[in-house]
Amino acid sequence: ITLSEQWAAVTSARGAVCGDSALLSGTSVVPWQIGIRTNINECERITDACQGEMKCFNHYGGYLCLPRSASVITAPESPSQSQLHMTVESNEAFNPCPVGYHAQGEGCADLDECELDMHDCQPSQTCINTLGSFSCQCPEGYSKIGLECVDIDECRYRYCQHRCVNIPGTFSCECDPGFQVAANNRSCVDVNECEMGAPCEQRCYNTYGTFLCRCEQGYDLGPDGYSCNDIDECSYSSYMCQYQCVNDPGKFSCICPEGYQLLGTRLCQDVNECENGLHQCGADQSCVNIHGGYQCVNSNHCQEPYIQVAENRCTCPLMKPECRDLPYSIVHRYMSITSDRSVPSDIFHIQATSVYPGAYNTFRIRSGDDNGDFYIRQINNVSAMLVLARAVTGPREYTLDLEMVSVNPLMSYQTSSSLRLSVYVGPYSF
Repeated sequence: ITLSEQWAAVTSARGAVCGDSALLSGTSVVPWQIGIRTNINECERITDACQGEMKCFNHYGGYLCLPRSASVITAPESPSQSQLHMTVESNEAFNPCPVGYHAQGEGCADLDECELDMHDCQPSQTCINTLGSFSCQCPEGYSKIGLECVDIDECRYRYCQHRCVNIPGTFSCECDPGFQVAANNRSCVDVNECEMGAPCEQRCYNTYGTFLCRCEQGYDLGPDGYSCNDIDECSYSSYMCQYQCVNDPGKFSCICPEGYQLLGTRLCQDVNECENGLHQCGADQSCVNIHGGYQCVNSNHCQEPYIQVAENRCTCPLMKPECRDLPYSIVHRYMSITSDRSVPSDIFHIQATSVYPGAYNTFRIRSGDDNGDFYIRQINNVSAMLVLARAVTGPREYTLDLEMVSVNPLMSYQTSSSLRLSVYVGPYSF
């Protein structure tokens, strides 16, 4: 049916009801006004409109009961929403097109309510024109309930790996300590705290979600888990070093007394000043090395009535009357022992250099052992052992005359020889 045919049908109907005079009067302009709409706030008028933990939200034409945590975008009424006026001339009082359309030529065209501001969308909503109507669209992150836009709680859908924080219109993901949000804004990846300035004083080891601090050898991790404290190894035991332990940051070292040098890392060894040329003995003296030092002794030890016949050897000639009761020969020897040596201890082996047939030899300490610190143990007819009987502490020096007496009963002959032994006791047990 064409627009002219529709109009003819309408005028015929009017004529049938109102008569010809009504048709003629239809040429004048008569304002036709759509009525005024006033919204009622049910939340204020109705007592306890929402029960329990629900909250009342008023909207045009009704109200909503939503959780108290819900976020709703609302806007005050505007004249364009509370009142919608449309004035048409009498010749447009009857629209031959369906609602949402307007006459255009001999046909009907869609009426764009959004462009003509003939919609009731809230300012926070977007008006979308559709064929014959329109729709109000909420912002992203909101869903439409009635006429209102209600925030969507995305955290209900477990988008985040660790923690989800809902905010109006969207959400954000947070990670536990030791993690950070990945590029997809949802997953959590481990943070390498060691590369980000972890407070470890010495060594840092990254682990999943955290980190560990460790210390170098010689240090202990402090109570705070970050700092490193030096270990005093010297306080652990008195046996760390043979002489003295010195604590250093992160380690320890051993030192030796004067006259000794370090052997390895902990032991002390006597320095042989005589071999190393570190002595100050004169030309007519001999250097004798002892524990912790040295002694300078005269090269000629012989005293009257003895005469020197070889190095360290003196004899008393038989033609001298004063030699009759003295040992025929004296040999000078030197030795050094440590302090606090375990006893009994063999310290010097005595060996006869001249043996006469049929002679019997005996050994004894002639002099120098006033306190009985030593004794002689004879091994056989030509040898004996000097034994330390009691522990001695140095520095100390003994001069022992060790005598070998030879007796030949067949020839009624007796003679003796002496070994003058200088024993130096060092100041330490090493």
